[in-house]
Amino acid sequence: MNQYFSIINQRTLITLIISLAVPYLCYTKEIIYNIDLTLISIAIIFPLVFAIRGAFKRREKALEHLSKMKSALIAIQYLIRANNKMSQEEQEEGTALCASISDRFIEHLESTTVEKEALDASFQALVNYMEKKPETISNGLRTKINGVIQKVHEGMENALAIHIHRTPISLKAYCKIFIYIFPLIYTPTIINKIGLDNPAWITYFVVILSEFILISLYNIQDDMEYPFDHKGLDDIKLDSFRIKK
Repeated sequence: MNQYFSIINQRTLITLIISLAVPYLCYTKEIIYNIDLTLISIAIIFPLVFAIRGAFKRREKALEHLSKMKSALIAIQYLIRANNKMSQEEQEEGTALCASISDRFIEHLESTTVEKEALDASFQALVNYMEKKPETISNGLRTKINGVIQKVHEGMENALAIHIHRTPISLKAYCKIFIYIFPLIYTPTIINKIGLDNPAWITYFVVILSEFILISLYNIQDDMEYPFDHKGLDDIKLDSFRIKK
């Protein structure tokens, strides 16, 4: 049942109040006119759909980068485990360092901070681990691991870019403003089409339903564009990208 209420928030309450107040004002003051709503629909629906598509692409890109990061860290673990020169304790230490990088990265995505000292420190620990064991980690193996680390960095930096940068703020602000003022333009036309002789609840129902649809789409886009905070139904399950020691 929670999935049906996840798109309802404070913005929904604001639009509900507007949708009740504007028809009341129009009926009280007899504000009625007839205009073509096509341009108004385009002014709201087109940018809103564009923003939703952008947020969906961000989520799909984030999944792609997280998958690359996880597969690269697992590859490093395989390279360490395949090194027969290392003792079991040394292999476990190396695989634990890879798991630590995964944990620190996911913790960083789940937070709102842009500082990543803990993540950088976990990478440095892996580099120090390889450098302090020249007798067990050959130059060839070190070169292979460094090449895979580059892929880890690439996947993480791309995901961090999604973490920091959002869809255009001006476009979202534009959509929100027009959604809020939509009843002011829409209601008198609906009253004109329905007629003053018909029950007023029909107008209230149409305006409330229209505003609910628009603000719900906006809320879906807002949740989807940041897929790491576990607030939306479509958020990425970050725990599935953790690797084991």
